[in-house]
Amino acid sequence: MYLEYFNLNEEPFRLTPDPRFLHLAEPHRDALRMLLQTVVMRKGFAVCAGPVGTGKTTLLHAAIHILTDRTLAKSPIASAMIVHPLLSRNEFLEALLEEFEVCCPAGNKQRQLLALQQMLLEVQGRGSTAVLVIDEAHLLSMDLLEEIRLLSNLDSYREKLLQVILCGQSELLPLLARPEMAALRQRIAGQCVLRPLTLAEMRSYVIERLYVAGLKGSSPFPGPALELIHHFSQGVPRRINLICTDALALAFESKRKPIEPDIIQEAAAALGLAGASPGKSTTGSRPRSSPEAQVAASAVDTLMDAMREGRTIARSEP
Repeated sequence: MYLEYFNLNEEPFRLTPDPRFLHLAEPHRDALRMLLQTVVMRKGFAVCAGPVGTGKTTLLHAAIHILTDRTLAKSPIASAMIVHPLLSRNEFLEALLEEFEVCCPAGNKQRQLLALQQMLLEVQGRGSTAVLVIDEAHLLSMDLLEEIRLLSNLDSYREKLLQVILCGQSELLPLLARPEMAALRQRIAGQCVLRPLTLAEMRSYVIERLYVAGLKGSSPFPGPALELIHHFSQGVPRRINLICTDALALAFESKRKPIEPDIIQEAAAALGLAGASPGKSTTGSRPRSSPEAQVAASAVDTLMDAMREGRTIARSEP
């Protein structure tokens, strides 16, 4: 394969949500900070939405890695992740208990809820909290969203025992905007929307993934090639990964480096992207930080930096 030809240790543009390859461009850094603040400060609900392929799942795995890694946190947070939300209320509760490793006979909802609350209290007792992460949340039924809202009532008199992250495609926002979702909306403490990368952000994205994969020298993608990648991908990370992977393979087969624009053109055509219109390079806007969010920003940045630098730290209590 092309790994040895380009002096790489592993594939740099795999589609798996590996937190090691998370590139914190502005929208992703803001989103990760918001998610961590919501959980660490025990605020309740957080919502992350964005178009297909913008890196939502990778972002979730990075957040969970930070919050549960024993080398980063003195008291790791208990987590449950639901990735297939097309469930009934009973199926959802059973999946939640299984994810949190709570043993309770199936079929008795009252006992299941008591067992879940007991687990949440135990987690709180050791100075931590629990987080429920739901990916593909735009697929949740109205009935299940109401069940999740009711689960958030399992609070102590001091703070919220269960933090909930809803992550999904852009359709999630209109779903939550429905009138019948008013009670749930009032519990959302943080919200972020991911966007495609600008050309400058994409340049950093590509080179960072190459270096994580073991690249020592210069990038095989010169400026003109990167501009064409951005043109065809429209700044969507998943498309960037697909184009770059095919381009590396094509360059290896023809023994050409650096990678020239005609190789990018061929890779995009093979992916059916040859007719794509240029993406608009937008800088986006940073979410305004509330005074409460600013209080936690320093601790959250420390967690994020520790993840990327591999340092060991103790978790700051919210």
